[in-house]
Amino acid sequence: MTTPDNWRKSSYSGSGDGNACVEIADLGPRIAIRDSKSPSRTPLSLPAPAFASFIDALKRT
Repeated sequence: MTTPDNWRKSSYSGSGDGNACVEIADLGPRIAIRDSKSPSRTPLSLPAPAFASFIDALKRT
């Protein structure tokens, strides 16, 4: 997997430098997820529909 250069942080990542959060990047049919504290580590990659289901489930909790 290539490393995307369009990483986005959540608006809920807090004040300051916002390093205590996850970042996501749109890779077309997949969504990449990484820890902002360790950006050089291999990101997790999910199919976009699975990521959308995951986010929907989080919103219901």
